[in-house]
Amino acid sequence: MPDMPKSYDHSTVEEKLYERWEQNNYFHAEPNPDKEPYCIVIPPPNITGRLHMGHALDETLQDVLIRYKRMSGFETLWLPGTDHASIATEVKIVEAMAKEGIDKRDIGREKFLERAWEWREEYGRTIVNQLKKLGSSCDWERERFTMDEGCNRAVTKVFCELYDKGLIYRGDRIINWCPCCKTALSDAEVEYEEQASHLWHVRYDAPDKSYSIICATTRPETIPGDTAIAVNPEDERYTHLIGKTVLVPVIGREIPIVADEYVEKDFGSGAVKITPAHDPNDFEVGVRHDLPILRVFTDDGYINEDGGKYVGLALMECREAIVKDMQESGNLVKIENYAHNVGTCYRCHSTVEPLVSKQWFVDMKPLAEKAIEVVKSGDVKFVPERFDKTYFNWMYNIRDWCISRQLWWGHRIPAWYCDACGETVVQPTAPDKCPKCGAQLRQDEDVLDTWFSSGMWPFSTLGYPDKTPELDYFYPTSTLVTGYDIIFFWVARMIVFGMDVMQQKPFDTVYVHGIVRDELGRKMSKSLGNGIDPLEIIRDYGADPLRFSLVTGNSAGNDMRFSIKKVEAARNFCNKVYNATRFLMMNLGDAPIGEIDMSMLDMADKWILHRLNENISEVTRNLDLFELNIAAQKIYDFVWSEFCDWYIEMAKPRLNGTDEAQKANVRAILVRVLTDSMKLLHPFMPFITEELYQNLPNHETTIMRAAWPTVKPAYAFEKEAAAMEGVMDLIRVIRNLRAEMNVPPAKRPAMTVVSHENAAALREASMYIKSLAGSSDVTVQTDKSGIAPDAVSAVSAFAEAYMPMDQLVDMEKERARMQKEIERVKGEIARASGKLNNQGFVAKAPEKVIEEERTKLATAQDMLGKLEARLAQM
Repeated sequence: MPDMPKSYDHSTVEEKLYERWEQNNYFHAEPNPDKEPYCIVIPPPNITGRLHMGHALDETLQDVLIRYKRMSGFETLWLPGTDHASIATEVKIVEAMAKEGIDKRDIGREKFLERAWEWREEYGRTIVNQLKKLGSSCDWERERFTMDEGCNRAVTKVFCELYDKGLIYRGDRIINWCPCCKTALSDAEVEYEEQASHLWHVRYDAPDKSYSIICATTRPETIPGDTAIAVNPEDERYTHLIGKTVLVPVIGREIPIVADEYVEKDFGSGAVKITPAHDPNDFEVGVRHDLPILRVFTDDGYINEDGGKYVGLALMECREAIVKDMQESGNLVKIENYAHNVGTCYRCHSTVEPLVSKQWFVDMKPLAEKAIEVVKSGDVKFVPERFDKTYFNWMYNIRDWCISRQLWWGHRIPAWYCDACGETVVQPTAPDKCPKCGAQLRQDEDVLDTWFSSGMWPFSTLGYPDKTPELDYFYPTSTLVTGYDIIFFWVARMIVFGMDVMQQKPFDTVYVHGIVRDELGRKMSKSLGNGIDPLEIIRDYGADPLRFSLVTGNSAGNDMRFSIKKVEAARNFCNKVYNATRFLMMNLGDAPIGEIDMSMLDMADKWILHRLNENISEVTRNLDLFELNIAAQKIYDFVWSEFCDWYIEMAKPRLNGTDEAQKANVRAILVRVLTDSMKLLHPFMPFITEELYQNLPNHETTIMRAAWPTVKPAYAFEKEAAAMEGVMDLIRVIRNLRAEMNVPPAKRPAMTVVSHENAAALREASMYIKSLAGSSDVTVQTDKSGIAPDAVSAVSAFAEAYMPMDQLVDMEKERARMQKEIERVKGEIARASGKLNNQGFVAKAPEKVIEEERTKLATAQDMLGKLEARLAQM
């Protein structure tokens, strides 16, 4: 048998094994009519990114499922790829160019895109290589990029088809605008945060000063864009004013008072200023009343020429100037402190400005119908199920999706305009000239929202728009693993596109996980400086401990706290498994390992084989139910406690014995249990399990292609296993008693074990009681006859064990030790009692401190009673 080093060194194993896996094409999948397909498409990480703990969790969960299904006989495809990430990537490139003193407009679109592709080639591979460090078993031959030729054709085709169906249109609508990124954002790309601000109460006067209306606003800088005041048609305070006009404060423009049910008459003053160009609700009111839409903000966050005397001011400067002017004119009635949710850009976190702009939109309501139904019917399931509420809440209230972005990096919108006759042409390829007048055309400058292409990821990566064997075989895919934070960003859109383009769901199950927080429960961020680099953890501890620590104690859908102690515990588990394997290899000898001889099994053998069966059944069931954390914990408990701590210790007497047949059978059992345990553990810890599996006898070329363990009816020994559990419980009780009495390990007293019902099982297991409970001799009897009155007893539900006191301890020394301990405990009782009887202490000390003293007193009194009883018994 091969020699194994004394300790496991991940740094010499992981890279070597991964190269071997890749060279042998073990990750690759092909359409196979003889097998059932299982497919996961990776949530494509941004090419701007480095591996962070969120990625590490996401990829680990996917790899666990993929490796499990691969071993279970499925044709398993984990399809990798990266996302071009329009905004994030363009920002990075612009920043890099700025350091060279170059503005993107100086070099033009084509040169900028050349730089962008160079940047992608240089940095876009970084995260892929980092995923490999984690052990991700992706089919790298099929790696895709959201802007590769195939994905680009898919995006263009879908855009044109939706346009032809009237589901994509271009128009002036209120959108979310980031003045920092200088691009439109979809509703899903706006993050809301509570900010402390003010509520300004502003009086709008009649032209002749005969009446006035007071409105409150959180955004005085929008006042130059006001085009109406709205009141509820049933509000008796204002019915006489409907149809009249007021003047915009400071600006002096006359605007109408309109009646609209949007206004809540019991909220505030019951009157609302209407700024259609800068508020989504006001925009709808403006459409209903045919109000002018007056946009007063520029794209980069300044006041434009329609802002009157405030032209050229930044928005916050305009706010200050208008407030000051209204104070001087008397139009500012009062200012209140006010906290409210403010929309911010999900990328740069600047405040988002709602404004009217000509953009491209997807009409989502017709597309949402099938996407809602496929989840409602259970055809697509969320795990945990509660996340379907997040999905439905978004889908039932869905608005038209703004998909155009004012960027250069991304899928350019396939629309061309004729300036001569106003014609718009939308088609997959560039037209030569205007089909109406023959003039030259210019292409739309904008690109599509990144999530537009990401929404097609499950089918574009499998070959769409071509009818490929992969698309036919692997679509719909099987499981999508993702964080709850992008259910509406990404999951909803994939279901929408899948149901519309493919007329099929994109996947069966959405397995939702939470985010990785620090040990204090805080979100990891650059500003807090609490981020942890997974690559450093992998360098110091290995990929397996990191993966295992991310899965254990982490239930689906919930956030988890990252702890280095969990990584260390997982590293210790690796060492435990390694040492167990090394022990086995040192005891195998040179003879081949045969099948287990079932006629030679004793109670311990039957127990471990029965528990192996149960573990296989339970872990398989947990994985099928996406209870990955429970599966990992069960494997850990079985391998560490039952196999290493118990069965290996039970096997040692026979391994060291002279019965060669027994030796051979125990070796076969050890190999069987360890081999199946490595298979069960492999999805979670791929590197060490492969390394150890290759050392075990009768192994295949790789563990990842070995068959997943199955329950064997021949290993069903329920009665014998229950009896062995009873024996083990008795051994635990005896060990605890020895620890309480400070019995040295060298003391091995004779032992009488008493049980009427379980005597036969105890006799069979007497060898294990003797070796594991530290006894020189074990006698089993059905009653207590002949047991000395001073014998010490250890009682369990299965049996009672009696040991002569004088064989456990030196009586004189033990009496002296106990007397000394009694005096110490009495001293503690006197101290605590004195404190608690001191009225000054009780009156001044905090209740928590008083309660701690009471607990100490009660503990000491209880200990004194036990010590005195033990001394009297001696």
